[in-house]
Amino acid sequence: MDACLSTSAGPPALGIEANLPSVAPKELFLGPVRVGFPVVQAALSGYSDWPMRVIARRLGASYTLCEVLLDKFLIEVSAGAKARRYLQVTDEEHPVGGQLMGADPSQFGPAAIRLVEAGFDVIDINFGCPVKKVLGRCRGGFHLSQPAVALEIVSRVRDAVPAHLPVTVKMRRGIDDSAESRDNFYKILDGAFEHGAAAITVHGRTVMQRYNGPSRWEFLAEVKRHAGGRTILGSGDLFTPADCLAMIARTGVDGVTVARGAIGNPWIFGQTRALAAGLPLPPPPTTHEQAAVIREHYRLADELYGPERAAPRMRKFGIKYSRLHPRHIEVRDAFVHVRQPGEWEEVLNTHYAEDLPGCYPPTDAEAEGTPGGIEECH
Repeated sequence: MDACLSTSAGPPALGIEANLPSVAPKELFLGPVRVGFPVVQAALSGYSDWPMRVIARRLGASYTLCEVLLDKFLIEVSAGAKARRYLQVTDEEHPVGGQLMGADPSQFGPAAIRLVEAGFDVIDINFGCPVKKVLGRCRGGFHLSQPAVALEIVSRVRDAVPAHLPVTVKMRRGIDDSAESRDNFYKILDGAFEHGAAAITVHGRTVMQRYNGPSRWEFLAEVKRHAGGRTILGSGDLFTPADCLAMIARTGVDGVTVARGAIGNPWIFGQTRALAAGLPLPPPPTTHEQAAVIREHYRLADELYGPERAAPRMRKFGIKYSRLHPRHIEVRDAFVHVRQPGEWEEVLNTHYAEDLPGCYPPTDAEAEGTPGGIEECH
């Protein structure tokens, strides 16, 4: 049997528990939209589709963001199966955000309207994606090098979206650690609020840093002090419930967005709520509890994508879910080989038949890497 990376007695000590708030964090608002508990699921390219968002909401996430969508795609996609796969929003999700990325400011307004028409409650603009091919096409984090263009994008989206729907922005702390990059960051941050942004999420790494090295939480604290009463959310290295509450306590941000730490571990949201309420950290889900959620996640994927598409798409989720199983390596390898719809159920019937204590997933951000070896925007 593979050893758990951490057991039901609790996750490895990270040296941050002493910094947890003594009272529950304040409710989060994005403009007029009440989110509530200030620990939410980030936009994750290739991951935070409708099934993942629904599962997260059911297990305690107060707000989720759709995977980032290109402006050109939103403008050109017609109504039909493809549009439905990316733009489906259902009643139990609200409030839910749609994230937008592109290069040409003139396309952002029409693309934002498509997100509004699909039913998203918040429109989020991605100025943070560090993936090389995205930067090469002048999208995502590239905009942190050109404040005038970035602010034109914010202005066009704010003008296009109905006044009652908030517009938010996702940034990294800059292209790099140069003085020019720092100046550009604050020009965009301040300018975005002046152009009507309701909140800004800041990831504590630079674009050039990508996912290497620690996220600089001290920079998030600096940003929040600068922003004052304006809403700032933090991002980066949130892998445990204690991490989420510690970021709020240490930096003063108004909320946090959980990205990689939520893939295959939607229980992190309910666990964080328990800690915030002063309760003991709940034990990790047993293998039967895991199986029930995994089956439902697959059912939702099958409903959205159809049986032939669901199996290969869900494989990367299965690999991440396996980290909570006491025989995680064996289960991971079984999910890796899933190709056909029936093989998914075979893995569950074989490896989740006995109700065993679960494991907490890895807590080391460096060991995590990028899920499945796939570059992603968040």
